[in-house]
Amino acid sequence: MPTVLVPIPTEDFDPTEAAVPWKILRARGIAVVFATPDGNPGRADSRMLTGRGLGMLVPVLKADANGRLAYAEMAASREFLHPINYAQARIADVQGLLLPGGHAPGMKPYLESSVLQSLVAAAFAARLPVGAICHGVVLAARSRGADGRSVLYGRKTTALTKPMELTAWSLTCAWLGSYYRTYPVTVEDEVTAALAASGDFKRGPVSTRRDAPDHLERGFTVRDGQYLSARWPGDAYRFATEFAGMVQTG
Repeated sequence: MPTVLVPIPTEDFDPTEAAVPWKILRARGIAVVFATPDGNPGRADSRMLTGRGLGMLVPVLKADANGRLAYAEMAASREFLHPINYAQARIADVQGLLLPGGHAPGMKPYLESSVLQSLVAAAFAARLPVGAICHGVVLAARSRGADGRSVLYGRKTTALTKPMELTAWSLTCAWLGSYYRTYPVTVEDEVTAALAASGDFKRGPVSTRRDAPDHLERGFTVRDGQYLSARWPGDAYRFATEFAGMVQTG
């Protein structure tokens, strides 16, 4: 049985971006190993689960019913309740690496972890399937190969787009402050700066409709060799389905 490593932070990861891939990978007969900083179970961004503080934007910004159900199932699973810690993770022990995203403050230790950046670089060097969604692409962009460049240099990718990030922030900043701005620099700008050419960043079609098990066409992904990327929770089903296929075919 192939195994995929899924590192997550202690708190604030996006529930859909972690749980939907977990559910699809497990359904395909692929084992999942979670890794957290201290080996204790992580906690998703509660605002994405409850909609607290999102006001009239709850239908657009809160995790949808599919994402919440997948998260409830994942949160009760043995693998989620018994993660390894970052230092125990070994790329040699797995057949794929999946990087969920999230935008709340608790994501920063994950995005800034030198241990995880080394793991990402090792996965690219070993030509393993690597999947990154939303802010997970920032972690990939910050990971450096043997040549000192980002592992994404020379590759095509997507991530949370500038219009998506700034729209969510501008509509909520009056009462949520910088909740939707993890860093002053947008995800798209940071990721694009790590690429060989600005045109290697792909925004994809404008859409506020999330994909679903029976509507994969609503999602958007970019594949470049053994690397797959997506933008937001609304791409999660297509992203996870394509990534599972990559792991199964090696």
